[in-house]
Amino acid sequence: MKYIFMTGGVVSSLGKGITGASIGRLLQLHGYKVNMIKMDPYINVDPGTMNPFQHGEVYVTADGAEADLDLGTYERFLDIVTKKANTNTSGDIYQTVINKERRGEYNGGTVQVIPHITNEIKKRFVAFDKQVDITIIEIGGTIGDIEGLPFIEATRQFMLEQKREDIMSIHLTFIPYIEGAKELKTKPTQHSVNKLREVGIIPDMIICRTQYPINDSMKGKISLFCNVPKEAVVEARTCSSIYHVPESLHEQGVDAFILKRLNLKSKIKFSNKWFKYVKQDTKHYKTVKIGVIGKYADLKDAYKSIDESLKISAMEAKVNLDIQYISSEDKNLIKRLKTLDGILVPGGFGMRGIEGKIAAIKFARENKVPFFGICLGMQCCVIEAARHLLKFKNANSTEIDPKTIYPVIEMLDEQKDVKYLGGTMRLGNYESDLVKGSLAHQLYKTDKIVERHRHRYEMNPKYIDMFKKVGFDVSGYHKGVLPEIVEIKNHPFYIAVQFHPEFGARPTKPHPIFQGFVLAAKKKAHK
Repeated sequence: MKYIFMTGGVVSSLGKGITGASIGRLLQLHGYKVNMIKMDPYINVDPGTMNPFQHGEVYVTADGAEADLDLGTYERFLDIVTKKANTNTSGDIYQTVINKERRGEYNGGTVQVIPHITNEIKKRFVAFDKQVDITIIEIGGTIGDIEGLPFIEATRQFMLEQKREDIMSIHLTFIPYIEGAKELKTKPTQHSVNKLREVGIIPDMIICRTQYPINDSMKGKISLFCNVPKEAVVEARTCSSIYHVPESLHEQGVDAFILKRLNLKSKIKFSNKWFKYVKQDTKHYKTVKIGVIGKYADLKDAYKSIDESLKISAMEAKVNLDIQYISSEDKNLIKRLKTLDGILVPGGFGMRGIEGKIAAIKFARENKVPFFGICLGMQCCVIEAARHLLKFKNANSTEIDPKTIYPVIEMLDEQKDVKYLGGTMRLGNYESDLVKGSLAHQLYKTDKIVERHRHRYEMNPKYIDMFKKVGFDVSGYHKGVLPEIVEIKNHPFYIAVQFHPEFGARPTKPHPIFQGFVLAAKKKAHK
Protein backbone atom coordinates (compact mmCIF):
# COMPACT_ATOMS: atom_id res chain seq x y z
CA MET A 1 0.00 0.00 0.00
CA LYS A 2 1.28 3.45 -0.96
CA TYR A 3 0.19 6.79 0.47
CA ILE A 4 0.45 10.34 -0.91
CA PHE A 5 -0.32 13.26 1.41
CA MET A 6 -1.48 16.56 -0.08
CA THR A 7 -1.05 19.71 2.02
CA GLY A 8 -1.58 23.35 1.10
CA GLY A 9 0.13 26.59 2.03
CA VAL A 10 0.05 30.38 1.72
CA VAL A 11 -3.69 30.69 1.03
CA SER A 12 -6.74 28.44 0.90
CA SER A 13 -8.71 27.41 -2.20
CA LEU A 14 -5.61 26.63 -4.26
CA GLY A 15 -7.11 23.42 -5.63
CA LYS A 16 -5.65 20.58 -3.56
CA GLY A 17 -8.63 18.45 -4.48
CA ILE A 18 -8.22 19.03 -8.21
CA THR A 19 -4.45 18.56 -8.03
CA GLY A 20 -4.71 15.38 -5.97
CA ALA A 21 -7.44 13.98 -8.22
CA SER A 22 -5.35 14.82 -11.30
CA ILE A 23 -2.42 12.90 -9.85
CA GLY A 24 -4.80 10.05 -9.06
CA ARG A 25 -6.02 10.00 -12.65
CA LEU A 26 -2.41 9.85 -13.92
CA LEU A 27 -1.63 6.94 -11.63
CA GLN A 28 -4.75 5.16 -12.90
CA LEU A 29 -3.47 5.63 -16.44
CA HIS A 30 -0.37 3.70 -15.31
CA GLY A 31 -2.63 0.82 -14.21
CA TYR A 32 -2.97 1.47 -10.46
CA LYS A 33 -6.12 1.39 -8.33
CA VAL A 34 -6.43 4.74 -6.57
CA ASN A 35 -8.76 6.22 -3.96
CA MET A 36 -8.79 9.55 -2.12
CA ILE A 37 -9.58 10.64 1.42
CA LYS A 38 -10.47 14.17 2.57
CA MET A 39 -9.50 15.37 6.04
CA ASP A 40 -11.35 18.58 6.94
CA PRO A 41 -10.19 20.42 10.09
CA TYR A 42 -13.47 22.22 10.89
CA ILE A 43 -15.38 21.24 14.04
CA ASN A 44 -18.68 20.58 12.25
CA VAL A 45 -19.31 16.83 12.21
CA ASP A 46 -20.06 17.24 8.51
CA PRO A 47 -21.01 20.16 6.21
CA GLY A 48 -24.67 19.08 6.11
CA THR A 49 -25.89 21.92 8.33
CA MET A 50 -23.69 24.57 6.70
CA ASN A 51 -25.02 27.34 4.50
CA PRO A 52 -23.58 26.80 0.98
CA PHE A 53 -22.06 30.29 1.19
CA GLN A 54 -19.81 28.86 3.91
CA HIS A 55 -18.46 25.81 2.11
CA GLY A 56 -20.07 25.40 -1.32
CA GLU A 57 -22.34 22.50 -2.19
CA VAL A 58 -22.83 19.56 0.13
CA TYR A 59 -21.83 16.37 -1.66
CA VAL A 60 -23.54 13.10 -0.76
CA THR A 61 -21.79 9.74 -0.81
CA ALA A 62 -23.45 6.52 -1.94
CA ASP A 63 -23.84 5.32 1.66
CA GLY A 64 -25.40 8.57 2.83
CA ALA A 65 -22.60 10.73 4.25
CA GLU A 66 -22.77 14.48 3.73
CA ALA A 67 -19.38 15.66 2.55
CA ASP A 68 -17.20 18.38 1.09
CA LEU A 69 -17.54 19.19 -2.61
CA ASP A 70 -14.01 17.84 -3.19
CA LEU A 71 -15.49 14.34 -3.09
CA GLY A 72 -17.35 15.21 -6.27
CA THR A 73 -14.00 16.10 -7.84
CA TYR A 74 -12.59 12.75 -6.71
CA GLU A 75 -15.51 10.87 -8.22
CA ARG A 76 -15.47 12.69 -11.56
CA PHE A 77 -11.70 12.44 -12.08
CA LEU A 78 -11.24 8.89 -10.83
CA ASP A 79 -14.63 7.45 -11.81
CA ILE A 80 -15.12 6.02 -8.33
CA VAL A 81 -18.05 5.93 -5.89
CA THR A 82 -17.19 7.59 -2.59
CA LYS A 83 -18.36 6.44 0.83
CA LYS A 84 -18.24 7.65 4.42
CA ALA A 85 -14.62 6.49 4.68
CA ASN A 86 -13.65 9.10 2.05
CA THR A 87 -14.59 12.02 4.27
CA ASN A 88 -13.47 12.99 7.79
CA THR A 89 -13.71 16.11 9.94
CA SER A 90 -12.33 17.23 13.27
CA GLY A 91 -15.87 17.21 14.64
CA ASP A 92 -16.46 13.61 13.58
CA ILE A 93 -13.10 12.44 14.92
CA TYR A 94 -13.44 14.22 18.28
CA GLN A 95 -17.00 12.94 18.61
CA THR A 96 -15.79 9.37 18.00
CA VAL A 97 -13.05 9.69 20.62
CA ILE A 98 -15.39 11.30 23.17
CA ASN A 99 -17.97 8.54 22.65
CA LYS A 100 -15.26 5.93 23.27
CA GLU A 101 -14.27 7.75 26.47
CA ARG A 102 -17.89 7.81 27.65
CA ARG A 103 -18.10 4.05 27.08
CA GLY A 104 -14.96 3.53 29.14
CA GLU A 105 -12.89 2.19 26.26
CA TYR A 106 -9.74 4.01 27.40
CA ASN A 107 -9.59 2.11 30.72
CA GLY A 108 -9.67 5.20 32.87
CA GLY A 109 -6.77 6.91 31.08
CA THR A 110 -6.51 10.63 30.41
CA VAL A 111 -7.76 11.29 26.87
CA GLN A 112 -5.47 13.61 24.95
CA VAL A 113 -4.88 14.93 21.43
CA ILE A 114 -1.76 12.77 21.35
CA PRO A 115 -2.18 9.82 21.16
CA HIS A 116 -5.97 9.42 21.15
CA ILE A 117 -7.03 11.97 18.53
CA THR A 118 -3.99 11.33 16.32
CA ASN A 119 -4.51 7.55 16.58
CA GLU A 120 -8.11 7.95 15.42
CA ILE A 121 -6.91 10.05 12.47
CA LYS A 122 -4.25 7.50 11.53
CA LYS A 123 -6.86 4.74 11.70
CA ARG A 124 -8.80 6.58 9.01
CA PHE A 125 -5.74 7.00 6.77
CA VAL A 126 -5.78 3.24 6.16
CA ALA A 127 -9.50 2.97 5.33
CA PHE A 128 -8.78 1.53 1.89
CA ASP A 129 -5.91 -0.81 2.72
CA LYS A 130 -6.04 -4.00 0.63
CA GLN A 131 -8.73 -2.42 -1.57
CA VAL A 132 -6.54 -0.15 -3.71
CA ASP A 133 -2.85 0.30 -4.56
CA ILE A 134 -2.52 3.98 -3.67
CA THR A 135 -4.42 6.26 -1.30
CA ILE A 136 -4.16 10.02 -1.79
CA ILE A 137 -4.98 11.89 1.42
CA GLU A 138 -5.88 15.56 1.21
CA ILE A 139 -5.36 17.53 4.42
CA GLY A 140 -7.81 20.44 4.27
CA GLY A 141 -7.03 23.99 5.23
CA THR A 142 -3.71 25.83 5.12
CA ILE A 143 -0.50 24.86 6.88
CA GLY A 144 -0.24 26.85 10.11
CA ASP A 145 -3.97 26.81 10.87
CA ILE A 146 -4.43 25.84 14.51
CA GLU A 147 -7.33 23.48 13.80
CA GLY A 148 -5.25 21.52 11.31
CA LEU A 149 -2.41 20.70 13.71
CA PRO A 150 -3.74 17.28 14.87
CA PHE A 151 -3.95 16.16 11.23
CA ILE A 152 -0.44 17.33 10.47
CA GLU A 153 0.88 15.65 13.63
CA ALA A 154 -0.92 12.42 12.71
CA THR A 155 0.62 12.65 9.24
CA ARG A 156 4.09 13.09 10.72
CA GLN A 157 3.63 10.05 12.96
CA PHE A 158 2.22 7.98 10.12
CA MET A 159 5.11 8.83 7.81
CA LEU A 160 7.55 7.78 10.52
CA GLU A 161 5.78 4.44 10.93
CA GLN A 162 5.81 3.55 7.21
CA LYS A 163 8.63 2.57 4.91
CA ARG A 164 10.02 5.60 3.14
CA GLU A 165 9.30 4.12 -0.28
CA ASP A 166 5.64 3.65 0.62
CA ILE A 167 4.80 7.24 1.46
CA MET A 168 5.38 10.74 0.11
CA SER A 169 4.34 14.32 0.74
CA ILE A 170 3.24 16.86 -1.85
CA HIS A 171 2.82 20.52 -0.87
CA LEU A 172 0.70 22.88 -2.94
CA THR A 173 1.62 26.54 -2.60
CA PHE A 174 0.89 29.90 -4.21
CA ILE A 175 3.36 32.06 -6.17
CA PRO A 176 1.96 35.62 -6.12
CA TYR A 177 2.60 38.13 -8.89
CA ILE A 178 3.48 41.63 -7.68
CA GLU A 179 2.02 43.98 -10.26
CA GLY A 180 4.17 46.97 -9.29
CA ALA A 181 7.42 45.03 -9.63
CA LYS A 182 6.16 42.88 -12.54
CA GLU A 183 7.61 39.92 -10.68
CA LEU A 184 6.64 36.55 -9.25
CA LYS A 185 7.63 36.06 -5.61
CA THR A 186 8.76 32.76 -4.05
CA LYS A 187 9.07 34.03 -0.47
CA PRO A 188 5.54 32.92 0.61
CA THR A 189 6.34 29.42 -0.67
CA GLN A 190 9.59 29.37 1.28
CA HIS A 191 7.78 30.38 4.47
CA SER A 192 5.02 27.83 3.86
CA VAL A 193 7.50 24.99 3.42
CA ASN A 194 9.43 26.13 6.49
CA LYS A 195 6.19 26.00 8.48
CA LEU A 196 5.60 22.46 7.24
CA ARG A 197 9.14 21.41 8.15
CA GLU A 198 8.74 22.91 11.63
CA VAL A 199 6.06 20.32 12.37
CA GLY A 200 8.21 17.49 11.07
CA ILE A 201 7.13 17.03 7.44
CA ILE A 202 9.58 17.51 4.59
CA PRO A 203 7.77 17.66 1.25
CA ASP A 204 8.99 15.46 -1.60
CA MET A 205 7.36 17.66 -4.22
CA ILE A 206 6.19 21.27 -4.38
CA ILE A 207 3.43 22.22 -6.81
CA CYS A 208 3.18 25.96 -7.39
CA ARG A 209 -0.12 27.57 -8.33
CA THR A 210 0.55 30.55 -10.53
CA GLN A 211 -1.02 32.70 -13.21
CA TYR A 212 2.30 33.12 -15.03
CA PRO A 213 5.09 30.72 -16.10
CA ILE A 214 7.78 29.86 -13.55
CA ASN A 215 11.20 29.94 -15.20
CA ASP A 216 14.07 27.55 -14.61
CA SER A 217 15.89 30.01 -12.36
CA MET A 218 12.89 30.38 -10.08
CA LYS A 219 12.48 26.60 -9.86
CA GLY A 220 16.13 26.37 -8.85
CA LYS A 221 15.59 28.96 -6.13
CA ILE A 222 12.57 27.10 -4.71
CA SER A 223 14.54 23.84 -4.88
CA LEU A 224 17.46 25.32 -2.96
CA PHE A 225 15.49 27.07 -0.23
CA CYS A 226 12.87 24.36 0.19
CA ASN A 227 15.22 21.36 0.01
CA VAL A 228 13.49 19.47 -2.82
CA PRO A 229 14.95 18.28 -6.15
CA LYS A 230 14.55 20.78 -8.96
CA GLU A 231 12.53 18.29 -11.01
CA ALA A 232 10.10 18.10 -8.09
CA VAL A 233 9.22 21.79 -8.34
CA VAL A 234 6.14 21.85 -10.55
CA GLU A 235 4.23 24.69 -12.16
CA ALA A 236 0.44 24.55 -11.85
CA ARG A 237 -0.94 27.29 -14.04
CA THR A 238 -4.66 27.84 -14.37
CA CYS A 239 -6.07 25.74 -17.24
CA SER A 240 -9.11 26.48 -19.39
CA SER A 241 -10.72 23.34 -17.91
CA ILE A 242 -9.91 21.49 -14.70
CA TYR A 243 -9.85 18.28 -16.75
CA HIS A 244 -6.75 19.55 -18.57
CA VAL A 245 -4.72 19.58 -15.33
CA PRO A 246 -3.68 15.88 -15.48
CA GLU A 247 -2.08 16.36 -18.89
CA SER A 248 -0.29 19.52 -17.72
CA LEU A 249 1.19 17.63 -14.76
CA HIS A 250 2.08 14.64 -16.95
CA GLU A 251 4.00 16.88 -19.36
CA GLN A 252 6.12 18.07 -16.43
CA GLY A 253 6.91 14.50 -15.37
CA VAL A 254 4.89 14.51 -12.15
CA ASP A 255 3.64 10.93 -12.52
CA ALA A 256 7.12 9.69 -13.51
CA PHE A 257 8.64 11.33 -10.40
CA ILE A 258 5.95 9.88 -8.11
CA LEU A 259 6.34 6.36 -9.50
CA LYS A 260 10.10 6.54 -9.01
CA ARG A 261 9.73 8.00 -5.51
CA LEU A 262 7.33 5.20 -4.51
CA ASN A 263 9.43 2.51 -6.20
CA LEU A 264 6.71 1.67 -8.71
CA LYS A 265 6.63 0.94 -12.42
CA SER A 266 3.79 1.29 -14.91
CA LYS A 267 1.55 -1.76 -14.89
CA ILE A 268 0.15 -1.03 -18.35
CA LYS A 269 1.08 0.94 -21.44
CA PHE A 270 0.26 4.59 -20.72
CA SER A 271 -2.62 5.87 -22.87
CA ASN A 272 -3.50 9.49 -23.61
CA LYS A 273 -7.08 8.73 -24.71
CA TRP A 274 -8.49 10.45 -21.62
CA PHE A 275 -6.46 13.59 -22.44
CA LYS A 276 -7.79 13.61 -25.99
CA TYR A 277 -11.38 13.20 -24.85
CA VAL A 278 -11.37 16.11 -22.41
CA LYS A 279 -9.39 18.31 -24.83
CA GLN A 280 -11.63 17.76 -27.82
CA ASP A 281 -12.55 20.91 -29.69
CA THR A 282 -14.90 23.00 -27.57
CA LYS A 283 -15.39 25.85 -30.06
CA HIS A 284 -18.52 24.54 -31.69
CA TYR A 285 -20.91 26.16 -34.11
CA LYS A 286 -23.84 26.00 -31.71
CA THR A 287 -24.14 27.63 -28.28
CA VAL A 288 -26.87 26.94 -25.73
CA LYS A 289 -27.83 29.22 -22.86
CA ILE A 290 -28.81 27.38 -19.69
CA GLY A 291 -30.19 29.29 -16.72
CA VAL A 292 -29.71 27.88 -13.22
CA ILE A 293 -32.36 29.55 -11.08
CA GLY A 294 -31.47 29.42 -7.40
CA LYS A 295 -30.91 31.51 -4.31
CA TYR A 296 -27.13 30.98 -4.18
CA ALA A 297 -26.52 32.42 -7.66
CA ASP A 298 -23.60 34.55 -6.40
CA LEU A 299 -21.62 31.45 -5.42
CA LYS A 300 -21.06 29.00 -8.28
CA ASP A 301 -19.52 26.44 -5.89
CA ALA A 302 -22.98 26.04 -4.36
CA TYR A 303 -23.90 24.25 -7.60
CA LYS A 304 -20.50 22.73 -8.38
CA SER A 305 -21.72 19.28 -9.44
CA ILE A 306 -24.54 20.75 -11.52
CA ASP A 307 -22.05 23.03 -13.25
CA GLU A 308 -19.72 20.14 -14.06
CA SER A 309 -22.59 17.87 -15.16
CA LEU A 310 -23.83 20.49 -17.63
CA LYS A 311 -20.32 21.00 -19.01
CA ILE A 312 -19.78 17.26 -19.39
CA SER A 313 -23.06 16.92 -21.29
CA ALA A 314 -22.23 19.91 -23.49
CA MET A 315 -18.88 18.29 -24.31
CA GLU A 316 -20.69 15.14 -25.40
CA ALA A 317 -23.36 17.10 -27.32
CA LYS A 318 -20.64 19.16 -29.05
CA VAL A 319 -22.10 22.55 -28.17
CA ASN A 320 -20.72 25.63 -26.50
CA LEU A 321 -22.33 26.17 -23.11
CA ASP A 322 -23.31 29.51 -21.60
CA ILE A 323 -24.42 28.83 -18.00
CA GLN A 324 -26.15 31.80 -16.39
CA TYR A 325 -26.66 31.69 -12.63
CA ILE A 326 -29.76 33.74 -11.93
CA SER A 327 -31.10 34.60 -8.49
CA SER A 328 -34.65 33.41 -7.95
CA GLU A 329 -35.14 36.76 -6.20
CA ASP A 330 -34.05 38.77 -9.26
CA LYS A 331 -36.57 41.54 -10.00
CA ASN A 332 -36.00 41.03 -13.74
CA LEU A 333 -36.32 37.24 -13.55
CA ILE A 334 -38.93 36.75 -16.28
CA LYS A 335 -37.11 39.11 -18.64
CA ARG A 336 -33.90 37.12 -18.18
CA LEU A 337 -35.71 33.81 -18.66
CA LYS A 338 -36.82 34.88 -22.15
CA THR A 339 -33.21 34.72 -23.39
CA LEU A 340 -32.61 31.10 -22.29
CA ASP A 341 -32.63 27.81 -24.18
CA GLY A 342 -33.03 25.74 -21.03
CA ILE A 343 -34.08 26.34 -17.41
CA LEU A 344 -32.78 24.31 -14.46
CA VAL A 345 -34.09 24.76 -10.92
CA PRO A 346 -31.71 23.09 -8.41
CA GLY A 347 -32.10 21.94 -4.82
CA GLY A 348 -32.07 24.04 -1.69
CA PHE A 349 -33.74 24.52 1.69
CA GLY A 350 -36.01 27.10 3.26
CA MET A 351 -38.58 29.56 1.91
CA ARG A 352 -36.29 32.30 0.56
CA GLY A 353 -36.51 32.52 -3.22
CA ILE A 354 -39.22 29.85 -3.52
CA GLU A 355 -41.76 32.02 -5.35
CA GLY A 356 -39.15 33.00 -7.93
CA LYS A 357 -38.40 29.33 -8.60
CA ILE A 358 -42.09 28.60 -9.00
CA ALA A 359 -42.42 31.55 -11.42
CA ALA A 360 -39.48 30.23 -13.47
CA ILE A 361 -41.08 26.77 -13.66
CA LYS A 362 -44.41 28.25 -14.77
CA PHE A 363 -42.59 30.20 -17.49
CA ALA A 364 -40.78 27.07 -18.70
CA ARG A 365 -44.00 25.03 -18.74
CA GLU A 366 -46.13 27.61 -20.53
CA ASN A 367 -43.49 28.70 -23.03
CA LYS A 368 -42.24 25.21 -23.89
CA VAL A 369 -38.69 25.91 -22.69
CA PRO A 370 -36.71 22.73 -21.89
CA PHE A 371 -36.87 22.33 -18.12
CA PHE A 372 -35.08 20.25 -15.50
CA GLY A 373 -35.86 20.35 -11.75
CA ILE A 374 -33.75 18.78 -9.03
CA CYS A 375 -34.84 17.99 -5.44
CA LEU A 376 -36.46 21.25 -4.23
CA GLY A 377 -36.77 22.02 -7.95
CA MET A 378 -39.10 19.03 -8.26
CA GLN A 379 -41.06 20.08 -5.19
CA CYS A 380 -41.53 23.55 -6.69
CA CYS A 381 -42.79 21.86 -9.89
CA VAL A 382 -45.44 20.04 -7.91
CA ILE A 383 -46.50 23.26 -6.16
CA GLU A 384 -46.64 25.13 -9.48
CA ALA A 385 -48.71 22.40 -11.13
CA ALA A 386 -51.07 22.25 -8.15
CA ARG A 387 -51.65 25.98 -8.23
CA HIS A 388 -52.04 26.46 -11.97
CA LEU A 389 -53.17 23.10 -13.38
CA LEU A 390 -55.28 21.81 -10.47
CA LYS A 391 -56.28 25.37 -9.50
CA PHE A 392 -55.36 24.80 -5.85
CA LYS A 393 -54.60 28.47 -5.25
CA ASN A 394 -52.80 28.10 -1.92
CA ALA A 395 -51.04 24.78 -2.57
CA ASN A 396 -47.64 24.61 -0.93
CA SER A 397 -45.05 22.55 0.90
CA THR A 398 -45.46 22.18 4.63
CA GLU A 399 -41.82 23.29 4.85
CA ILE A 400 -42.94 26.71 3.58
CA ASP A 401 -46.48 26.86 4.92
CA PRO A 402 -47.18 24.33 7.69
CA LYS A 403 -50.89 25.23 7.64
CA THR A 404 -51.52 24.96 3.89
CA ILE A 405 -54.84 23.29 3.05
CA TYR A 406 -53.20 21.66 0.02
CA PRO A 407 -49.98 20.04 1.33
CA VAL A 408 -48.77 18.69 -2.02
CA ILE A 409 -45.27 18.46 -0.51
CA GLU A 410 -45.07 17.01 2.97
CA MET A 411 -42.51 15.68 5.41
CA LEU A 412 -42.18 11.93 5.76
CA ASP A 413 -43.63 10.59 9.03
CA GLU A 414 -40.20 9.22 9.98
CA GLN A 415 -38.79 12.77 9.81
CA LYS A 416 -41.34 14.42 12.08
CA ASP A 417 -39.72 13.37 15.36
CA VAL A 418 -36.14 14.16 14.32
CA LYS A 419 -34.31 16.32 16.88
CA TYR A 420 -30.88 16.70 15.28
CA LEU A 421 -30.66 18.33 11.84
CA GLY A 422 -27.27 16.88 10.87
CA GLY A 423 -27.20 13.52 9.08
CA THR A 424 -30.90 12.77 9.60
CA MET A 425 -32.36 13.39 6.14
CA ARG A 426 -33.09 10.76 3.53
CA LEU A 427 -29.49 10.41 2.39
CA GLY A 428 -27.54 8.32 -0.10
CA ASN A 429 -28.56 5.69 -2.65
CA TYR A 430 -32.18 4.65 -3.09
CA GLU A 431 -33.79 2.61 -5.86
CA SER A 432 -36.55 3.85 -8.14
CA ASP A 433 -38.74 1.95 -10.59
CA LEU A 434 -39.44 3.77 -13.86
CA VAL A 435 -42.74 3.80 -15.73
CA LYS A 436 -42.31 2.28 -19.17
CA GLY A 437 -42.92 4.67 -22.04
CA SER A 438 -42.08 7.72 -19.92
CA LEU A 439 -39.40 10.27 -20.74
CA ALA A 440 -37.41 9.03 -17.75
CA HIS A 441 -37.53 5.48 -19.09
CA GLN A 442 -36.42 6.68 -22.54
CA LEU A 443 -33.47 8.59 -21.06
CA TYR A 444 -32.23 5.90 -18.67
CA LYS A 445 -33.05 2.97 -21.00
CA THR A 446 -33.76 0.75 -17.99
CA ASP A 447 -36.62 -0.17 -15.65
CA LYS A 448 -34.79 0.44 -12.37
CA ILE A 449 -32.30 3.11 -11.30
CA VAL A 450 -30.27 3.96 -8.20
CA GLU A 451 -29.63 7.62 -7.38
CA ARG A 452 -28.48 9.67 -4.38
CA HIS A 453 -30.90 11.62 -2.22
CA ARG A 454 -30.71 14.48 0.27
CA HIS A 455 -34.07 15.77 1.49
CA ARG A 456 -36.73 15.60 4.21
CA TYR A 457 -39.85 16.45 2.21
CA GLU A 458 -41.65 14.37 -0.45
CA MET A 459 -44.43 14.77 -2.98
CA ASN A 460 -47.66 13.81 -1.23
CA PRO A 461 -48.84 10.55 -2.91
CA LYS A 462 -52.53 11.27 -2.30
CA TYR A 463 -52.52 13.87 -5.08
CA ILE A 464 -51.00 11.62 -7.78
CA ASP A 465 -54.29 10.67 -9.47
CA MET A 466 -55.44 14.30 -9.56
CA PHE A 467 -52.19 15.37 -11.21
CA LYS A 468 -52.40 12.58 -13.77
CA LYS A 469 -55.75 13.87 -15.02
CA VAL A 470 -54.12 17.19 -16.02
CA GLY A 471 -51.12 15.58 -17.74
CA PHE A 472 -48.71 15.93 -14.84
CA ASP A 473 -47.38 12.40 -14.42
CA VAL A 474 -45.26 10.54 -11.89
CA SER A 475 -42.79 8.41 -13.87
CA GLY A 476 -40.59 7.06 -11.09
CA TYR A 477 -41.45 5.53 -7.71
CA HIS A 478 -39.50 4.34 -4.69
CA LYS A 479 -41.00 1.03 -3.50
CA GLY A 480 -44.09 1.75 -5.60
CA VAL A 481 -45.23 4.52 -3.25
CA LEU A 482 -42.98 7.58 -3.04
CA PRO A 483 -42.88 9.74 -6.21
CA GLU A 484 -39.31 10.18 -7.45
CA ILE A 485 -39.78 11.70 -10.92
CA VAL A 486 -42.47 13.91 -12.48
CA GLU A 487 -43.02 14.83 -16.13
CA ILE A 488 -45.42 16.83 -18.28
CA LYS A 489 -46.88 15.61 -21.53
CA ASN A 490 -46.86 17.68 -24.73
CA HIS A 491 -43.68 19.54 -23.82
CA PRO A 492 -40.30 19.47 -25.61
CA PHE A 493 -38.52 18.45 -22.38
CA TYR A 494 -39.95 18.75 -18.89
CA ILE A 495 -38.71 16.50 -16.11
CA ALA A 496 -38.01 16.92 -12.41
CA VAL A 497 -36.49 14.49 -9.95
CA GLN A 498 -36.42 14.18 -6.16
CA PHE A 499 -32.84 12.88 -6.15
CA HIS A 500 -29.50 14.43 -7.16
CA PRO A 501 -28.43 13.11 -10.58
CA GLU A 502 -25.58 15.63 -10.76
CA PHE A 503 -23.56 13.35 -8.46
CA GLY A 504 -23.50 10.65 -11.14
CA ALA A 505 -21.86 12.49 -14.07
CA ARG A 506 -18.32 11.65 -15.24
CA PRO A 507 -16.22 13.31 -17.99
CA THR A 508 -16.62 10.31 -20.29
CA LYS A 509 -20.06 9.30 -18.97
CA PRO A 510 -22.65 12.12 -19.01
CA HIS A 511 -25.71 11.59 -16.85
CA PRO A 512 -28.68 10.61 -19.08
CA ILE A 513 -31.06 13.30 -17.79
CA PHE A 514 -28.46 16.06 -18.09
CA GLN A 515 -27.61 14.78 -21.56
CA GLY A 516 -31.25 14.82 -22.64
CA PHE A 517 -31.72 18.30 -21.16
CA VAL A 518 -28.72 19.79 -22.98
CA LEU A 519 -29.75 18.15 -26.27
CA ALA A 520 -33.27 19.56 -25.89
CA ALA A 521 -31.82 23.03 -25.21
CA LYS A 522 -29.58 22.62 -28.27
CA LYS A 523 -32.63 21.83 -30.39
CA LYS A 524 -34.51 24.89 -29.11
CA ALA A 525 -31.53 27.17 -29.64
CA HIS A 526 -31.28 26.36 -33.31
CA LYS A 527 -34.81 25.79 -34.57
